[in-house]
This record gives sequence, C-alpha cells and structure tokens, in this order.
Amino acid sequence: MPAARPWSSTYRVGIDGASLANATVDVWHSDNDGYYDVQLDDPSTSLRARFRTDPAGGFSFWSILPSSYSIPVDGPVGEMLAAQGRHGFRPAHVHFKIAAPRHRELVTHVFVSGDEYLLSDAVFGVKETLIADFVLHGPGDVPDGRQLAEPWAQLTYDFALGHANAVSQRST
Repeated sequence: MPAARPWSSTYRVGIDGASLANATVDVWHSDNDGYYDVQLDDPSTSLRARFRTDPAGGFSFWSILPSSYSIPVDGPVGEMLAAQGRHGFRPAHVHFKIAAPRHRELVTHVFVSGDEYLLSDAVFGVKETLIADFVLHGPGDVPDGRQLAEPWAQLTYDFALGHANAVSQRST
C-alpha cells in the first residue's frame, strides 16, 4: 500500500455571500485503498468527523487524500454495468453534510480534480462545480505553522446553503 498523502482543507459555509457561523458539518471519505471506516476491521480507524463553523463560517482539518474505488459489482448492479459496458469505479471524493437552523441541509461531495474516473463515475454523481483542485505542496511550512517532511495537498472550497423557506428552482 502506498503511503497516504496528508491533506489540509479550508472551507467556508455561507448563504447569499454572508458567512454562516455555528453550522454543523459532517465529513467522511475513503482511505488510501478506497475503503470507508465502516468497511475496516480496525475500529480505531475513522475517516469521519463533525465540526462547527467558526464566526466567519469557516472550518478546517487535516486528513489523508481519499482514493477512487469500485462499488460492489457482484450482483444485479454488476450485471447492469456489464450489460452497459461500464466499469464500477467512483472517482476520489470527500462527503459533506452541512446543517444550520433555518437553512436547507446540504449533502454533497467534492471530487479530486484529475481523477481518472471523473467522466465515467459509476453512479453519475460528478458535476463540474463539485470538482476541486487538491493543490500539491512540497515538504516545509504548512498553514497551521508546523513543518512537514513530506509532500502534502491542500483543498479550499466554499459551500452555500439555501434558506429553509426557499422555493426550489426545479420544475416538477
């Protein structure tokens, strides 16, 4: 197994251009081999966390870069994919669930730009606005003031929540 590359992330949650303080943010993603924590035998491994946004609507954390992975293809889904001549891979991504009082809950994911499966996601979940650069950096100073002896990546992304009473723009 190749070493997991660390990554730092900085996010801002807002609405109509204004910051949204104290929103609850759940984050989860796969490990370096494409497995989620619930798929692992080691109960001490966790690739999920819950945060609260700061007064400026921000939150940040360190983790490892997620990997692309295959969905199960050993049953009807596998038969369907085979009949369509498609693979079962999902591009690398990080999941987010963001909630705040009087706002619509947002459940989404952000995909790693450059992943080989972005254009052929097995579950058709990729949208261009959900693809982000995980900017690679060499060893040295990192945003929290530490020094890292290894390369690392950084993601910056802004989320926007709608008002709870906002009318959907989709037609029925």
